[in-house]
Amino acid sequence: MTLPEFDAVVLDVLGTLVDEPAGLRAGLREFGPHLDEPAIEELVELWQRHIEFEQRRVLDGARPYAVSDALDREAARAVAEAAGVDDPVAEVALALSARKLPPWPDTGAGLARLAERYPLIGLSNASRTALLGINAHAGLRWHQALSAEDVRTYKPDPEVYRLAVTVSGVRPERLLMVAAHAWDLRGAQDLGLRTAYVARPVGDPPGPFDRFDLYADDLADLVGRLGHAPPGRLLDRAADER
Repeated sequence: MTLPEFDAVVLDVLGTLVDEPAGLRAGLREFGPHLDEPAIEELVELWQRHIEFEQRRVLDGARPYAVSDALDREAARAVAEAAGVDDPVAEVALALSARKLPPWPDTGAGLARLAERYPLIGLSNASRTALLGINAHAGLRWHQALSAEDVRTYKPDPEVYRLAVTVSGVRPERLLMVAAHAWDLRGAQDLGLRTAYVARPVGDPPGPFDRFDLYADDLADLVGRLGHAPPGRLLDRAADER
């Protein structure tokens, strides 16, 4: 029997399977009922900038590793100060809103269909505890969920992707990394994983020099394309779309 080109699917979580900004907006509406929508959008951007900046500092060696829960607490503090709210209890609740993220409409069905054909591995920068909460809240289906906390760094450090390689027990080129973030897929590519870009409104779209193995409009589209791919080959739309 001809084996498929890959043996397992590795999926990013934040942004790819769950709508992170929507969850933060919901948390902010509870935190500050007085806030209007433009103010909420500014605070969501502040939160995400803080997380991105601090993760980059960890990757650059400018600060010791800190789990995502600690970064969320820092972000919640920065947001509370910017909003002029001094309520430690509400601030703790706001930090936890980073775990209450709604899935995209096609996520549940897409994961279920993928799981019928492949082992599924979730791979996230979220801590083990946060990932448990995110998975439970969004109803995500995995065969294995892996956190960057296990290697005390963040994607796109190759050590995070190596976690999936180690757990799967197969060569990197036998794994398909799925993400809505081009930077995430570049990191996986650097370690030799195959890559699939899934477009999301909050993702990081491919640049002019990116060449991924598969491009999909959403997770449902990805499932359909994989379902119609001939054995031993991935579909490649790169040439047609560039």
